[in-house]
Amino acid sequence: MIERFGELRNTALLVSVFVIAGCGGGGGVWGGGAGAADAAPAESPVDAATAGNVAGMVTFTGTAPMMAEINMGSEASCASKHSTPPTEEGFVGGADGGLANVFVYVKEGLESLSFPTPTSAVVLNQDGCMYSPHVLGAQAGQDITLRNSDGILHNINASPTENRPFNVSQPVNMDTNRTFPVAEVMIPVRCDVHGWMTAYVGIVDHPYFAVSGSDGSVSLDGLPPGDYVIEAWHEQLGTMTSNVTVTTGGTAEISFEFTEAMAGSPVPMGEPIDLLHPDGHQVVDH
Repeated sequence: MIERFGELRNTALLVSVFVIAGCGGGGGVWGGGAGAADAAPAESPVDAATAGNVAGMVTFTGTAPMMAEINMGSEASCASKHSTPPTEEGFVGGADGGLANVFVYVKEGLESLSFPTPTSAVVLNQDGCMYSPHVLGAQAGQDITLRNSDGILHNINASPTENRPFNVSQPVNMDTNRTFPVAEVMIPVRCDVHGWMTAYVGIVDHPYFAVSGSDGSVSLDGLPPGDYVIEAWHEQLGTMTSNVTVTTGGTAEISFEFTEAMAGSPVPMGEPIDLLHPDGHQVVDH
């Protein structure tokens, strides 16, 4: 069972009107959300008439790890949003061995092309004291809306290595916008107020990425003809790659089979901020 520390809850109430911004240092880069980029997006370099697709399955073979049940007894408003007690999401398997929450993207083959940044935002929602979705992707420079749909305080602690980290409070029913200007797979995100709340964001410099569904299915549509290296990333099982050739109007098949032997330590989430003694973090008015 996963339990929150009572002292963290009490302290969190004291900082509900603040933004806790990670010092981040000068080693990374970051964006502040909408309006951060002034350059007009370029036209897509892909001719839809000649494009093809990639589609396939991500599966798991072996004994699936058991995910711990999350104890939300101290957050009745969150617990009431779940019909059954929620569990950790580090491993989500489906029927017939399908593996969910795997980030799949083109790792090599698009280096000569430049793609426009989407004008619409992707949303990472804090709902029922869980991040939803648990794994998501966005393009470099694309707005990411971080949303608190709960009636309680959360915070957002993002720990990238290529972009600048940030740690901000997230008051009740509030949206916060951020961008990550540099491609990075993957960026851990958590809520320090509720230690079980974790998510991962994959940032790439093109639109060819997806997250496997509950049945393990995945597809990348509209790729220009060519040879590609496709990578699949799972937070507990690591990465796999597959070489594919995309032809005009065709669909290249991919298959990623993760195994029990590949299981390792979860991806590090970085050090949690101590809300009692937030040394090294700048506290500013929201």
